[in-house]
Amino acid sequence: MRILVIEDERKTAAFLAKGLRETGFAVDLARDGEIGLRLARATRFDLLIVDVMLPNKNGWEVVAELRRDGIRTPILFLTARDSVRDRVKGLELGADDYLIKPFAFSELLARVRSVLRRAPKRRAEPLRVSDLEIDTQRHKAARSGVPLSLTPKEFLLLAHLARSAGEVVSRAEIAEQVWDIGFKTDTNVVDVVVRRLRAKVDDPFKTKLVHTIRGVGYVLKAR
Repeated sequence: MRILVIEDERKTAAFLAKGLRETGFAVDLARDGEIGLRLARATRFDLLIVDVMLPNKNGWEVVAELRRDGIRTPILFLTARDSVRDRVKGLELGADDYLIKPFAFSELLARVRSVLRRAPKRRAEPLRVSDLEIDTQRHKAARSGVPLSLTPKEFLLLAHLARSAGEVVSRAEIAEQVWDIGFKTDTNVVDVVVRRLRAKVDDPFKTKLVHTIRGVGYVLKAR
């Protein structure tokens, strides 16, 4: 199952990602409300863990916009705000549960599992960009029906670019999403993996999908 954690505090985000991944979940991270909202709209997650106090757009705004859009992904609010009024507000906006910081990971995990048990089961739709299709549940990708032989990191990178199709993704964001939180972005490993990915996704085909935006990052789109 895939979980999106929208949390701007680096230590908390790293702690959550490490614990959830070790428990068997796939975890995506967003450091502010705008990015979190974009990711939550772009793909189907099984659960969102959302901090209330976020830069650019707070957690309440993120959840309110998702619910207005008709996105019913289960949501667990995670916040230091512990007043009854705040808890009620979060639940009325459409959250499924509310956990107060500081917390024990065992309690968070129990709440995550409880929310997921209550949620209706569904199969995630494949990601599609032009003739590229990505099955995130089975970790398979193909172009024009031709299977692509990707390493785990190449697959994660391609899936992340596909979720943000048409939008430029920075090297720093790729490093955070594909590698661990503390990844050093001043190395060229992102560019190396992108080159390997292009050799498999683009080189055998006429239409190129992975494009470099010089000095900024990469974008996946047909042009």
